[in-house]
Amino acid sequence: MSIKNWPARERPRERLLEHGAASMSDTELLAILLGTGVKGCSALDLARRLLEKFGNLTRLFTSPLQEFCQHDGLGHAKFVQMQAMLELSRRYMREELEERDVMSSSELTREYLRARMRHYPHEVFACLYLDNQHRVVRFEELFFGTIDGAAVYPREVVKRCLHNNAAAVIFAHNHPSGVAEPSHADVAITLRLKSALSTIDVRVLDHIIIGSRDVVSLAERGVV
Repeated sequence: MSIKNWPARERPRERLLEHGAASMSDTELLAILLGTGVKGCSALDLARRLLEKFGNLTRLFTSPLQEFCQHDGLGHAKFVQMQAMLELSRRYMREELEERDVMSSSELTREYLRARMRHYPHEVFACLYLDNQHRVVRFEELFFGTIDGAAVYPREVVKRCLHNNAAAVIFAHNHPSGVAEPSHADVAITLRLKSALSTIDVRVLDHIIIGSRDVVSLAERGVV
């Protein structure tokens, strides 16, 4: 039976309007995003099947185009739609972050960085440039590497800080292994960067290590 023939109180869209998005299950929210099902399968049934096949939302939304389109009911249009939704959510978080002092919004800062970087299959080193009120000036991905690491050059970081007129910075990089525990190399490069940036009076507030589920703050570990 088509969802439009269901009782109003059971339809995902109507339930969202009445109870709010937070009350909805992953399956219901995904069904709303999909909009339509396929022959003999409602949008809700399709959403349930996709979550069963992919295992979770993360694997579904980060699936490459070719793999994504192998499943019934999914094609280029749905892929584009989901990727647009993901990018809008990241930009929403960025706007929220830009309006606040990142030091008083540490949880939002970490969630933004995690949303931006945790799905990369290779290591990426990024910098959040801040003004003297600790508000975001710019987020920039600086160095890219293999699954084992990315080479980070302090001289280039100094140049970018000067270019962006930063008063302080927060570094971040992901661990494609999914484990957020910092390595000796992570600690060493953080100390080198801190030393290099002290020559131009730019403070290093933190270095966030991003895993698949967790993040680790080197500031909380006493490194910076």
